[in-house]
Amino acid sequence: MKFKMAYSFLNADLDLIEQELEKTVSSTEPLLSEAGLHLLQAGGKRIRPVFVLLSAMFGEYDIEKVKKVAIALEIIHMASLVHDDVIDDAELRRGKPTIKAKWDNRIAMYTGDYLFARSLEIMTSLENVAAHQILSKTIVEVSLGEIEQIKDKYDYEQNLRVYLRRIKRKTALLIAASCQLGAIAGGVPESVHRKLFLFGYYVGMSFQITDDILDFTSTEEELGKPVGGDLLQGNITLPVLYAMEDDELKRKISKVHSRTTKEEMDEVISAIIASDAISRSVKVSDMYLEKGFKILSELPRNRARSALSSIAKYIGKRKF
Repeated sequence: MKFKMAYSFLNADLDLIEQELEKTVSSTEPLLSEAGLHLLQAGGKRIRPVFVLLSAMFGEYDIEKVKKVAIALEIIHMASLVHDDVIDDAELRRGKPTIKAKWDNRIAMYTGDYLFARSLEIMTSLENVAAHQILSKTIVEVSLGEIEQIKDKYDYEQNLRVYLRRIKRKTALLIAASCQLGAIAGGVPESVHRKLFLFGYYVGMSFQITDDILDFTSTEEELGKPVGGDLLQGNITLPVLYAMEDDELKRKISKVHSRTTKEEMDEVISAIIASDAISRSVKVSDMYLEKGFKILSELPRNRARSALSSIAKYIGKRKF
């Protein structure tokens, strides 16, 4: 089953959200509008809005209420990408020039800040104290994840615990919050929205680990950025951590820096792929997915649960 087929019954509502996203990133300041639309039109799977909508279906589904939460979560994700690209000095995002590459770092930072502010403004339409506390805590954690990524760049002595905490903050918690806030917008019982949070967390961890694997096993065309780009930017991911358990490989990997040549990077990438680092990373991703499926089995049976299951399976089967 193709990814979008899993939730095709949401197409009309997702089209509405896409239109609302365009309005949301617009500003009376032309440059902000242009930068925001540039990022939005680069595309994306809109996984967070999908999780918001599906989670709301465990309660009373009202698209007019739920769409605000979906838009806010996607805008937060977009803002974090803009800031990420500044931190990583990235030139490409989804195969297109990043905002910092097309304009500069200052424009990128203010665009990210503007998007964060817009997301909070949109969420004010949801009159639920718990929802605002969850969102605020999530943004704090995402920000801490960004700081950790800066601190940990080219630190070849970091351990697995540091990596897992970083991807929890940078990726998993926002997906978990998408599930929980969507459920809250749908008025589901606390016992259900807490389980949806856990499901989102486990799927989010698997999703990021899979992305980190694909950074080595995919192609530049599929990634929309250079293969091995994370390592070249100093981001130490799970495959790298496992590969560095071999002393010879660690010596080779730890020589990577921002000016490492393509030929040198190709040699490092090939060595990582030839090791058992990829297969071990896949096992960790699968472990998180299994935890997600277990939580999902405890939720009421409905069309949304089936769709969430299909999406999780898709995440686990992305091409390595």
